[in-house]
Parts: sequence; C-alpha cells; structure tokens
Amino acid sequence: MSLQSKLFGGMTRQLVYKSLNSNTMRGRAISQNLANVNTPEYKRKEVDFERQIRDAMSKKIDGETTNERHLGLGREESIKKANAYAYEINDPTLAGEINNVDVDLEASKMAENRIQYEYNIKFAGFNKFMSAIRGSAM
Repeated sequence: MSLQSKLFGGMTRQLVYKSLNSNTMRGRAISQNLANVNTPEYKRKEVDFERQIRDAMSKKIDGETTNERHLGLGREESIKKANAYAYEINDPTLAGEINNVDVDLEASKMAENRIQYEYNIKFAGFNKFMSAIRGSAM
C-alpha cells in the first residue's frame, strides 16, 4: 500500500467526509443559537463528533473479518459508526441573561468551525491536486 493511499484513501477519506458533515451540522447549530439569542429559556445547541473519533482512535483491538456477517473490530469499525449529533446544553448560568447563548462564544465557535471546514474541503480535494501535478485524469 502506497503512502498516498494510506494517508488519503479509504478510512481517512471517509473520516474527512464525516468531518465535513459535522462541520455543516455545527454551523447550523451555531446559526440557530445566534438566531435565538433573544428567545427566553432557549437552550443552546452543541454538536459532538470529535469525542467519538477520539474514542474510536483509542481502540487497541485490530483484526480482520473473513465473512461479511462477522462483527467489525477495532478503529475502522468504530470510525464507521461515528456520526455527529446535536444536543442541547443544559447550562443554568444564563450567559446571555435570558438564555444560555453567549454571542462571543458562538462567534468564536463559528470562526473555529469555518477553519476546520476549509481545511477539510482542501484535504478532501487532495487527489485533484495530485492529478493536476501528474497531468493525468482522475
């Protein structure tokens, strides 16, 4: 297996696509939080994806299945199962005085999400760059 396919193929590419989905979901959650900054008792939303990936990457068991009916093992199977999900933050501090939305926090989260999204877009298009360098079609 080549270094390029190890770094940019298979499970890595699938992880990048899942990360893009996570960025999209997080962007929607942040937009919804900002849109409801003046809504009394609104509970801000967060998106969890990174924790699932950290847990999946910490799996120590590796193995191969020899039949499609076998249970999956290790990192690859855990990464396949990892998906972003949104949840409400139950923070009683009321950072925004009428609910728990803090405009400054949401703005920083939006900027961070934008940087991650741009990186993932560039990473997902790596094969196009390699094809252009080689002068070949994909």
